[in-house]
Parts: sequence; C-alpha cells; structure tokens
Amino acid sequence: MSNKTISGAELVVETLNAHNVPHIFGIPGAKIDAVFDAVCDGGPEIIICHHEQNAAFMAAATGRLTGKAGVCLATSGPGASNLITGVATANSEGDPVVALAGAVPLSMYSHNTHQSMDTRSLFTPVTKFSAEVMDSASVPDVVHKAFRLAEQPTQGASFVSLPQDVLTNRIPYQTVQKPNDLVFGGANKKAIHLAAEKINAAKNPVLLLGMDSSQPFVTGAIRELLTRTPIAVVNTFAAAGVISHDLYECFLGRVGLFKNQPGDIALAESDLVISIGYDPIEYDPILWNKDGRCEIIHMGYQQADLEAAYNPSCEVIGDLTESLKDLSGELASRDLIHNERIQLLRTDLQSIMQLGANKLSSHGVHPLRFIYELRQFVSDDMTVCCDVGSIYIWMARYFHAFEPRRLLFSNGQQTLGVALPWAIAASLLTPSEKVISMSGDGGFLFSSMELATAVRHQCNIVHFVWNDQSYDMVKIQQMKKYGRESAVNFVGPDIAKYAESFGAHGLNINCADDIVPVMKKAMELQGPVLVGVNIDYTDNFRLLDQMHPCKQD
Repeated sequence: MSNKTISGAELVVETLNAHNVPHIFGIPGAKIDAVFDAVCDGGPEIIICHHEQNAAFMAAATGRLTGKAGVCLATSGPGASNLITGVATANSEGDPVVALAGAVPLSMYSHNTHQSMDTRSLFTPVTKFSAEVMDSASVPDVVHKAFRLAEQPTQGASFVSLPQDVLTNRIPYQTVQKPNDLVFGGANKKAIHLAAEKINAAKNPVLLLGMDSSQPFVTGAIRELLTRTPIAVVNTFAAAGVISHDLYECFLGRVGLFKNQPGDIALAESDLVISIGYDPIEYDPILWNKDGRCEIIHMGYQQADLEAAYNPSCEVIGDLTESLKDLSGELASRDLIHNERIQLLRTDLQSIMQLGANKLSSHGVHPLRFIYELRQFVSDDMTVCCDVGSIYIWMARYFHAFEPRRLLFSNGQQTLGVALPWAIAASLLTPSEKVISMSGDGGFLFSSMELATAVRHQCNIVHFVWNDQSYDMVKIQQMKKYGRESAVNFVGPDIAKYAESFGAHGLNINCADDIVPVMKKAMELQGPVLVGVNIDYTDNFRLLDQMHPCKQD
C-alpha cells in the first residue's frame, strides 16, 4: 500500500495543469501561500500583480483571447474582495475566468478573526458559479466544475474559496483527471426554418451582432452566411472585428451608449432585426427599440431575456456556429450593393472617419486625427485594448477592426482601468507581438501601478494616454443634463516621466505633427512604452448629438 500523500494546495495546482493554464495572476498572502508554494514544483507561471482587481482583469483578457478560462489568485478577506470588480466585469462580458481565493481555516469560522469574510456569498451575484471547498479530497471536483461552467457558453466567471487548512491538509495521493471537451448541438430545425422564412420575407433586415459573435468559430459562420446572402450589419462594441475587409460593404458601424449613429438609423428603419450572440447589457433594447415596433429574431446559446423592447418572434437557441450554418443554407440571395439607403448610411459613416485625415487643432490632437493615424500602424492581427471614457466612444465608433477579439472594450460594466492589464495579458500570450493599449488619464490612474508588472516581464506594449486632466465622459454628460460640471477635474502625472520612473520608455505627442514620428518610434522600441497625448476634447459635446456627431469640419 502506497504511503504517498498530496496536499489540497498541490491538488489545486494539478487541476490547473490539467486545464493547461498558462499563467496565474495574483498577489500572495498567508491564507493562500500554500498554493504559491506548490506552484514552485511545477505549475503555471505566476504573474505577480499590484492590485487584485488588475489580476482579475488580466485573467479576463486571457479568457477572452484564448476562449479558455484565465485564472486569478488572491488571499483571504480584502484580497478576495478586491477581485470583485474584475470578476463581475468578466462575468457580464462573456470572459471565462476562474477566481481562486484563500480563506481562514474552517476551524476558525466560529471566531471573529482577521480577514474572515463569507466570500462565497459575496461572489454569488456576480459569477456563474461560487463555491467553497470543505475538504481537501474534493478540491479537483470543485475546481473542475468552476472551469467547466466558466467556459460553457455564454462564458463567464467562477469563484472558489479555499480555506487555509483545506490547502495544507495532506491526504492519500489521488490522480487529477483531465477534463473532456464539451460539444453542443445546433438549434431546433423548425426554429431554423421559421427564422429563414422571416428573413427571406423581410425587405430591410439588419443583423445585430453581439459579444458571442466574436468567438472565432461563430465569426467564421457569420462571414460564410454574409458571403452567400449579404445583409446589412451593425455591431455592438464587443463584436468589433467580426466583419472582414471583403464584407465591409455590409457594415454600418457600431452601436452603443448614445442613439445617434448610422447603425441606429439602420435599426430604426429595419423591418426585421436578427440578433446574433447579443446580450441586452451591451446596448439596452429600450434605447434602440423603445416602442417595441421592430420584429426580432434572437439567435444565442440561451433563450432571450424578455422585456417589452426585446420580445423576439422567433428564437434560435443552440450552438451558434452550427445554427448559423444551418440557417445560411435556407436563405435566399440578396442585392445589398444597390440598396441606396444602406449605401447612404455607409457613406455617412465613412465621411466622418475620413475627417481625421486632415483634422487639425490649435491646442492639441483631435481624437479623429489620432485614430486615423493609429489605424495606419495597426495590422489586422494586432491586439488593441481600449479603456472606458471618452476615448472609448471615439474608438468604438471610428476605429474599425477586421478580425475578432483584436479590438477589446469593456462593454458590460464599462469598467475603468482595464486597458493596461488587458494589454499585459495579451503580451504574455504572444511575447513576440506588439500590443497597443490606450486610456484616458483618469482610467490610466486606476491601474497605472501595473506598469511595474509590464516592465518586470518586458511586455511589448505601447500604451497611449489621452490627457485632459478630467473624467471627461462624465463631464460631457453633466454639462448636457445640468449645464455645469461637478467633481470631474484632477491633476495627473507627467506621463513620460512616470514611465521612466518605472524603467519604461516615455514619449509625448503634443500636436498633430508629432503623431506619426512618435508612433513610429514607439512601435520600434522594445519593452513597455508609455505615450502621453495632449488630446483636444473640444468636439466631445458632439458625441451626444441627436444625429451623427462630428459631421461638421
């Protein structure tokens, strides 16, 4: 009889290895240090962060970019609670994450000891699965379940609490099994046929692509469908890149936040909206279908979340890739190129974007000019991570991407501070590739301490910071509502000097003439590069215009 034993912490690491986890993002502490110790004997690479929230952001980016759950690891009490914002963001935005956190020993649960907290209950409302392991032998079972539920469509977050004594106890050795891949089937054939009949009968149908559309296999099926049957397309911000160059004639832009884009007009004038992989959290139906007039076909992994403004006449539920392939075979041909209304909307969108080619400012860089020039430096296979704020609205509307999950936004919780941690995770996955990230100075200061992480791992990142020393996205809405601003201004650091203090490269763009040479230099440098941009937000009020913003010169 073998006397070999294994600890709960070692079982955690063996289970992570069974799921081929490349990195663990986290911060050590006494209640979780057994796992950090066990990793030393052969486990995923640990990426030490400087705030647990950013560790969760990095895990989420790993999940979004790979389709496999990213992992974050924190200690008990505030270590665990600091994960909440990142985990909630991941769960609402379809990013698979497994968050692990230590807890006080089970023997101390009846005592009011330091760092004691009911984290299982804390995480329940913001995850697909939240559990606490009560004995060492069940560690693999619970962690396996956390991965399976996080990765099951629609993807999201799981949380597992690991009491200290569960991690340190040793039990007779047990082998951790490798999980099997899950395979799902397509939708019911009657639902497919009904959807096809409705689409074929519609005079002006529009596809509304949501976050699950950006899964690579789903994107491929959408492209095949549009190649056979061209239909006008609008995207939520999370579906950036689904439409490829050769299907660009179908594309009417992205919609979200404020109802004033060409895509919004297309939705309003449509007699049938086909939502694919869409979640209402991305763009509230009451904003684009307030009176419930538009007929809707819902295609997704789960049934629709019904409301007055989103009450589909047909639901196609099942694996999206298989469902789209089946639907494509039943659709009649269409002539979109000669649809004058669609082409007018496309022309409108393109004319706004083209303004950036020559847009000048007397006191800084106009957002459209920056976006126009950046587009020249970004290849289709380069990852661009964009923070929330005014920068997010400009980029989401006017920086077009042509491959899925290469232009990343936080569009569920609209969480400040995601861009730099996301870029670090993207760079760790593909160290030889340049990654672009960008934020306003407000969002940058939420996670700027992770520049230390980027320097430590020599991440190949260029991060742009649009400086205006305010929370401008809040400011423009305050001015619209109240005619004045409140508590939105602050003093930020000198970005170039800030970068240099961490050992990164620091550059500045002060005017339009600086953009191209500074971008060129930034792209040529190795390791983290931080670029301060003197942004001119004079035209930001136009982001709230009732019709198309920035139409004027």
